[in-house]
Amino acid sequence: MLILTENAQKAISRFIKGSETPVEGLRISVTGGGCSGMQYGMALEETASADDTVVEFADLKVFIDPVSAQHLKGVTVDFLDSMEGSGFKFENPNATASCGCGNPFSA
Repeated sequence: MLILTENAQKAISRFIKGSETPVEGLRISVTGGGCSGMQYGMALEETASADDTVVEFADLKVFIDPVSAQHLKGVTVDFLDSMEGSGFKFENPNATASCGCGNPFSA
């Protein structure tokens, strides 16, 4: 389904531990928009929804809604930290086109 690199897992765990409110996991979603038609979203969540797929990585939970799940198959999420900046990078082998910023895509 979805792959999180070790760097991504560490970064997400830091964000969850630093949250001011209780967090059970991270929601990764795909929504319409962006310059290539679809874009990724990430948000800390207090709990999973009833219809979510819950993917566990050690002590980390990722929540994925049914619509997003079909677009996240085989996607690798990495966290890059460099002189140019830091952030999450999505590598989608199923994308037919993507934007230069790396976030929006079309399938």
